[in-house]
Amino acid sequence: MTATPYPGGQWVGTVGDEPVDYPVVGSVNRFLGQVWSVKTDTVNIDGHVVDRDFVVHTGAVAVAAIDDEGRIYLLRQYRHPVAMMMFEVPAGLLDVAGEDALNTAKRELAEEAGLEASEWHVLVDFFTSPGGLSEAIRVFLARDLRAREGGRVLTGEAEEADMPGCWVDLDEAANRVFDGSLGNPTTVVSILAAVTARASGWESLRPGDSDWPVRQHLLDAGRVRTDVAPRH
Repeated sequence: MTATPYPGGQWVGTVGDEPVDYPVVGSVNRFLGQVWSVKTDTVNIDGHVVDRDFVVHTGAVAVAAIDDEGRIYLLRQYRHPVAMMMFEVPAGLLDVAGEDALNTAKRELAEEAGLEASEWHVLVDFFTSPGGLSEAIRVFLARDLRAREGGRVLTGEAEEADMPGCWVDLDEAANRVFDGSLGNPTTVVSILAAVTARASGWESLRPGDSDWPVRQHLLDAGRVRTDVAPRH
């Protein structure tokens, strides 16, 4: 057995995710879909050469839109892989070439909720399932909201054509996470992050136009699907 370089098997360094560059010695594309693709990389991890299958994703953004009454906007949408109607925060793929994440978030808020906001912050960044999926999501906090003139921008089809929305008190939304009523991962993360950030008066949040180094790392590492047609 190889000796661990960590005393007693315990990590003693800084706690924080960091990029690594293990050599990929081979790669096979297994599936190319409209939005996702699946590939197998043969990677050398400290002398262990192994195959790893994963889904290559475009990346996405989401918006926790919270009004002056402390309510968060949720919309109801069908999700075919789980055969469920789910309540979600407005969200969308990063599938428009050259569009930065904040502008994508603003567009999605208009398209899915018919809302605009004057105040934007980064609420939280996360990976949905890094063991098998390269999707990274940035969730923005949108406040100082107003209804968009003309309402929602109707651009979707099928499950995106009819997405009724509602305002839910943030604490009630958190309760619905804890009792299992809300299970969309982006929604769960957005609600709980918003509750935590609100407790500090939103002072801990980054500006909406902050850099997203993880996104750039994924692009540099070839972990982002960049050849899909915008779904708008």
